Amino acid sequence: MATVRKRTWKTGGVSKTAWVADYFDQAGQRRQRTFPTRKGADAWLVATRHEISHGIHTPASTSITVSEAGDLWLAQGDTDGLERSTLMQRRQHLEYHIKPLIGAVRLSDLSPALLQSFRNDLIASGRSRVMARKVVTTLGSLLANAMAAGKVARNVVREQPRRHRHDQRHKARLRVGIDIPSKDEIRAMLAAAQGWVRPLIITAVFTGLRASELRGLTWDDVDLDRAELAVRQRADRWGSIGSPKSDAGRRSIPMAPVVVNALREWRLACPKGEAGLVFPTSQGRPRQINTIHTHGLVPLQRAAEISTSGSKPKYGMHALRHAAASLFIEQGFSPKRVQALMGHSTIQMTFDTYGHLFPAPEDDQVAMRQLQARLIG
Repeated sequence: MATVRKRTWKTGGVSKTAWVADYFDQAGQRRQRTFPTRKGADAWLVATRHEISHGIHTPASTSITVSEAGDLWLAQGDTDGLERSTLMQRRQHLEYHIKPLIGAVRLSDLSPALLQSFRNDLIASGRSRVMARKVVTTLGSLLANAMAAGKVARNVVREQPRRHRHDQRHKARLRVGIDIPSKDEIRAMLAAAQGWVRPLIITAVFTGLRASELRGLTWDDVDLDRAELAVRQRADRWGSIGSPKSDAGRRSIPMAPVVVNALREWRLACPKGEAGLVFPTSQGRPRQINTIHTHGLVPLQRAAEISTSGSKPKYGMHALRHAAASLFIEQGFSPKRVQALMGHSTIQMTFDTYGHLFPAPEDDQVAMRQLQARLIG
């Protein structure tokens, strides 16, 4: 039985009034919560009874704050042995974005309306829409950990649609010549590449490997006779070797003849090291990504007359990955095959990133006319 009752008392000779919502939670334990108005108590009790009926209610008296849940989440990530870069991003999102805005809020008070307000506050305070979306996703992961620990009964982030339509409107498509090097720019880079940069660029453009995967690639995973390489590990930003980003990241990729020839030649000059890396430093350790950009891509793109910058390349390593995907699509590879080659965990990720590069309906119409012409003229 859930009721709202009036409570009156005196403090220093002054009469005070409050309204108490009295109810039993899903475990059958009696709970109370006090409100300054009858209207507020009634509205809260209606929502609470709905939560109890669905088994997703967390009493305020037993609820921890978002800040406390975040600290538990970080500690769990450390216990689980998550990568250093993952833990760093989690800590940054928690300390710089989540705690300042809703750190003091109890998990039991989180609601869809408060979540929307939090997202709006992130954008209003100067964060980009992309960053706001990432921080909200981080909050969802935090709440999932709290649910697993029995600290909250619902995850308001996971209850929301996966992506806001408004966010989708503001998501820019990858553009050739800006985000993806054009074919002429790729040819210019291939022609100008020398030393260790040449096999790295060729492999990147024709395989689509992530920079971390290239930096963690070993000669044991390269079969020059079968013209195939396997992705089994990656190097993080500190050079630590670990597993690929996901199970889909473990994959085999066929190599074009130009890749085979470049790697066969490079193997003779490649610095030796215990790890047997394909693209190591002179000491045999993984190259830092900023070293690749500063000492590899910057001088290369200046030599290829693509960029005049002395500190930052026009195209980073991830742009070369995009170039590979665009070439796969132009070659006619199916979306599922592109997903497998790129190591995407879902086909939706492939479409979200490269969907606009796949043949459009008008291309299908041209193909149908060609089909008709071959059959009946």
